[in-house]
Amino acid sequence: MTGELVARKIADEILFPAAMSVDTGVADLKAHLDLLAAEGFYGLAAPPGVGTLKVSGRRAACRVVEELASGCLTTAFVWVQHHPAVLAAAASVLPGVRKRWLAPLVSGRARAGLAIGATVRQGPATLRATAVDGGHLLDGEAPWVTGWGLIDTLYASARNADDSALWAFLDAVEGDTLRVEPVEMVAVAASRTVRVVFDRHFVPTERVAAVQRPERWSQPDAGTLRFNGSLALGVANRCSRLVDDGALRAQLDACRAALDGADPAGMPPARAAASELALRAAAALAVATGSRAVLLDNHAQRLMREATFLLVFGLRPNIRDALLTRLTSA
Repeated sequence: MTGELVARKIADEILFPAAMSVDTGVADLKAHLDLLAAEGFYGLAAPPGVGTLKVSGRRAACRVVEELASGCLTTAFVWVQHHPAVLAAAASVLPGVRKRWLAPLVSGRARAGLAIGATVRQGPATLRATAVDGGHLLDGEAPWVTGWGLIDTLYASARNADDSALWAFLDAVEGDTLRVEPVEMVAVAASRTVRVVFDRHFVPTERVAAVQRPERWSQPDAGTLRFNGSLALGVANRCSRLVDDGALRAQLDACRAALDGADPAGMPPARAAASELALRAAAALAVATGSRAVLLDNHAQRLMREATFLLVFGLRPNIRDALLTRLTSA
């Protein structure tokens, strides 16, 4: 079976039936992640010929993300943040990085979280790197790191004194120079999202995947924006199936096609449309469900919270502006 079909089967038969239990912390999220690793899904972003997953091209990969998110957004949210580390290991030209990291990441033996927002956000960086003998020292914070306790590797980025970006693989382990604080969120609370604080945390040179000038790292990454859009499509997908509404399914298909066909300039409005659709689809499900939608054991309230969360996850100023225009226009 193709990766997309396997993802749909896992989503429908395993992830969705357990989604409420995962959401409340009753079910074991790690078991879901172990299953995805066993089925090869940690290698979704691997170069052709690396890994065991049968996925042909970016559109099929995005559909895998959508299918898994339709089953359990919490599971997909933790898992999807592994893939930038795979891409970084595959693309690194620095000695030993690809050899050391790519195979463990693709197999899921190493599982990565993401701490790059402190670099790519607009304005001053909240995480800085200072060159020292044998490596760098990190100081500051990464405000959103997902999967703590479920990951062993942290793919992190910090800005140097010249505003170049350092990208490195760290051990996801607390200590004297690295501490974490839990972040409470309205949805995907079981994702173990934390704030990570660095205090002269040493990163050896051999763990550096890349160093990029500002003109390189500041360019929008349309591929990442597209992948994140699949999370919203996944929520909309599940809502449309539960409501069993043909109009919602047609809008879902149109949103997916717009995302697949968008150039860098067209990606922000396409992302905004996907987030809005997830919200409307969740609202439609709540209304169709009726008063039972407010019960904490009902999927409708969970999906509505998740759709709200996805309005702001991975938000960039141009996506926010496009989304506000859609939400406030008559």
